[in-house]
Amino acid sequence: MDNKNIVLSGIRSTGQLHLGNYFGALRNFTRMQHDARCFFFIADYHSLTTHPDPGQLHGNVKNILSEYLAAGIDPEVATIYIQSDVPQVAELSLLLSMHAYVGELERTASFKDKIRKQPDNVNAGLLCYPVLMAADILLHRATHVPVGKDQEQHLELTRQFARRFNNIYGVNYFPESVPYNFGQELVKIPGLDGNGKMGKSEGNGIYLSDSDEAIRKKVMRAVTDAGPQAPDSPMSEPVRNIFTIMKAVSEPSTIDFFTEKYNKCEIRYGDLKKQLAEDIIRTVAPIRERIADIRSNDKYLHEVTAEGAERARRSADATLRDVREIMGIHRF
Repeated sequence: MDNKNIVLSGIRSTGQLHLGNYFGALRNFTRMQHDARCFFFIADYHSLTTHPDPGQLHGNVKNILSEYLAAGIDPEVATIYIQSDVPQVAELSLLLSMHAYVGELERTASFKDKIRKQPDNVNAGLLCYPVLMAADILLHRATHVPVGKDQEQHLELTRQFARRFNNIYGVNYFPESVPYNFGQELVKIPGLDGNGKMGKSEGNGIYLSDSDEAIRKKVMRAVTDAGPQAPDSPMSEPVRNIFTIMKAVSEPSTIDFFTEKYNKCEIRYGDLKKQLAEDIIRTVAPIRERIADIRSNDKYLHEVTAEGAERARRSADATLRDVREIMGIHRF
């Protein structure tokens, strides 16, 4: 990665960020912000598909923004902005939708999943979610997009929309953004419920703003099993998940100690969980303190978002001027 590359990533303004967000994304964002031109945004438009309480939406945006900054994203280095502060994304989404076909949008796995989960709220925003996501990416002509497994299909659609636009108008304007894994295997933090990944809405996560006591309670309730029945037994998924989290937050000697105990059928899950909780607290506590300080500083948050919006709009304006000209939309 070099500073000629443009990186873009966004997080929906729903819930709070958790340990999985930190190890899977935020920690890497803080590293890469010095090596590329980075845009990190809070996707409040995207969150509207589930009709969030208007009274909570601003607070959710404020939470994510504070957590971005507390994790180490530097607003003087990277461009941090709120999606709705850059209205150009809505215009580009409209223009891209002219070349997005209903059939391909209906076939996306996320749309099928959403209509299963919320059959009474199958809105046009859900259907066009991939188009808005493509607009987020193409608005800054991003070359690299960090995505999880669940977003790979959307990124492929973005690449398809970029290719289609270029072919229709005979230009080589939009890059085909590539998925980016920070040059290493991504750290995937599982949930505490025994299966699946840690999620903002699944109730199975450790949040970056959790108190020490909340972390201890959550970890002690984590799903395990009856224990190994023979030496060197393979681990069940819930126990393997506990060790996966431990690998992210604990010292190698700690992991070796409990692995040996497990292999010898001497493991006591209570001791394992107590150690894991303390190691998570050691990771989270400094971030939590910074979140609280930043969240209480409205003047600083306003300065960050105002500067980020200005930078993002400059980039967006340049793209939309080009797109309008390419498509034949001229001002008299």
